[in-house]
Amino acid sequence: MKQLTQQQKRFVNEYIRTLDGETAAKKSGYKCKDLKTFSQELLKKDYIIHEIQTQLKLQIESLNVQKGYVIQKLLQIAEFSLEQEDIQDKDGNPTGKKKLRDSSAGLKALEALCKYLGFSLSKENEEYQEAKIITIANLDDEKI
Repeated sequence: MKQLTQQQKRFVNEYIRTLDGETAAKKSGYKCKDLKTFSQELLKKDYIIHEIQTQLKLQIESLNVQKGYVIQKLLQIAEFSLEQEDIQDKDGNPTGKKKLRDSSAGLKALEALCKYLGFSLSKENEEYQEAKIITIANLDDEKI
């Protein structure tokens, strides 16, 4: 693997910090007319990509976050977000209908949990279809 120059190392560190190639190139001292294109070229180089991955892995390991903690928090977010709560009228009185607290946040937490645990689509069914949660409580009386 090719050794990185000091300037390339600064670029990698700035890129990890900002996730902006143009800004990273500028802050690491590169001087050219089109820093955006130059940074895109840098980010195509295998040895730059390898160094970014290595540095990210080191940063993640230094956080020392336990996997169980991440799983527990994702489950808590999903469970809380997908609980039903009463719908109130404009005066704050219960209407007798219920809704999910935040189905979008709940589904995002479940999706992150699935990715974290390594669940994936089978090769037979590679098409992803967005899940729609419908409960009787979510339907208007007119739709029942």
